Amino acid sequence: MDKGNFDKLVANMSLEERQSLLYKLNDESTLSTEFLYVHGEAATSGSEAQTEYIQLPWYSRFWYYIASLFKSKPPEKIYADNQISILGNKINEKFPGMYDYKRILLLSSFLRQMEKLKEAARFFYMALDISVNRDRGAFFAFLGSLEMADVHMHLQTEADPHIMLERHPGTEEIELRQIASREMDEAMKLITDEYRGIMYHNARSLYCLRELSTFLYDRIIMAFNKHPALNEETCSANIVRELLVSLNNTLFSLKAVPSMPLLQSLFVFILQEKAGEQGFDINREINTLLAKAEAALTVIREFNSKVPLTHILRCTTKNMSYLPKEISGGEDWFAFYKDYWKKHLELLFNNYMKENRERQFREIFNHFFKGKELKFIENIQSDSNPDGLPIKGAFALSFLYAFYSETFTPIINKILRPIFIEGEFEKRETQVEFVEAYNNIFKLEDDIKNFETEISPTGDCGKRYAQLHQEMISLSIKRRKINIILEEAQENAGNIIERTRKAAHVIVGILNNITRKDTKDKNTTLINFSTFAKKDNHFVPGIDETLENLQNLITILADIEDMENIR
Repeated sequence: MDKGNFDKLVANMSLEERQSLLYKLNDESTLSTEFLYVHGEAATSGSEAQTEYIQLPWYSRFWYYIASLFKSKPPEKIYADNQISILGNKINEKFPGMYDYKRILLLSSFLRQMEKLKEAARFFYMALDISVNRDRGAFFAFLGSLEMADVHMHLQTEADPHIMLERHPGTEEIELRQIASREMDEAMKLITDEYRGIMYHNARSLYCLRELSTFLYDRIIMAFNKHPALNEETCSANIVRELLVSLNNTLFSLKAVPSMPLLQSLFVFILQEKAGEQGFDINREINTLLAKAEAALTVIREFNSKVPLTHILRCTTKNMSYLPKEISGGEDWFAFYKDYWKKHLELLFNNYMKENRERQFREIFNHFFKGKELKFIENIQSDSNPDGLPIKGAFALSFLYAFYSETFTPIINKILRPIFIEGEFEKRETQVEFVEAYNNIFKLEDDIKNFETEISPTGDCGKRYAQLHQEMISLSIKRRKINIILEEAQENAGNIIERTRKAAHVIVGILNNITRKDTKDKNTTLINFSTFAKKDNHFVPGIDETLENLQNLITILADIEDMENIR
């Protein structure tokens, strides 16, 4: 219900505005393009110990053979242990305080770097939670508008029902949908291999950032304890070895800095909840987020340069041929992108149908109310008031408001009120039913005015709705709280509509039985019917007119409900 309300910043940015912002970011950004993970010695595989051993000079192999006699180990194993020892000493020399290869311990310098990496990754965790995790399809569609502008433009213009109708006037809706489906297929064909490569690279970066930001840092951090002999915080590398392998694979896969279009897409989605705040400046906000992203990426780059994770794992696993592996992920971007546009075009057509139905209703109302304009409920979301509350049932309430003043008061009430005051029914239950139904319609105007007050900026729902939009809380919590307010308001609106509908049904049933001479239901007989007929010559034809108006009311309310249920 509230989705459009939170997606305004994304939805309202034209392609030109998106690209203009991207150009500005590229011009003003100081973001380093230096690789996050540099292929160095650690990324080069050592050969298998046995293979290397065979390639040694004969005298070296002979020396290891002699050593094996004393140590009761195969010479290849002695050679492999020696290589691990050399690597361990190299780690101690180049990265002091990081790893104790003899005790197989991670040291306090490693812990400090891990804590910094965890803090840097937190920024991306929040960014991804608000953007990609909330609606992947919408995110890839926004990113696609920056990376594949011509594809986006084709989908926006060629498959829009309003634009298609201008080009194909008089075309039926079903045919328009078929044209839109063909145009969508044509747009997908515009996605070249180059575009696919760019989007896949972005999707890979997103996936790696997600893996990095959701990594279980605390399991490693909490494994550190004070070592009595070393007098510092240490952790057995073997205990967290599998976690280190997973982290190493992720860092190895996240080699390049995320592209500027990708960062812009993340930032725009992050800023959606702030977009309505007073003094909101998207350029200032995005530059602030860009600085935070740059700081986080710098920490990741420094971790890779200061922590010889591949070397540490070679020592820990005693496997000199160990290498980090590329993690999979990001291949599904196209499925999300295509599915988003399919659903988006379906939504466009449903909105188009709603607009058509609303236009038809306005014509019906114009006839029904003899040319009087339909007045919409205040503070309800509409074209003229996009910031109002998006409440289902608002159109029906607006119709009922006009119905009360233009039809009920001057026409229907002249027939019903005398029956309400002086009518005598054969059975008391009928009298009670009629009185209750009449009262529900009679107080309709007051009910609607009270509802209008309730959702106004000074009313309970309206005030809470406005305050929540200004609160600095997480988007998911804000969305949940706003939904509660909207559901409450919608329930109140629905109750008014349903009471009126039921009241109209009851009165129609009673009036029908009153006017039917051959009715078998004598319980609804109006005993003093002839008295009313004699007193007012218009009474009998007035009942027929009242029946027609109330039956029209019931039909229109049902049609409005069908229209509002179009998704």
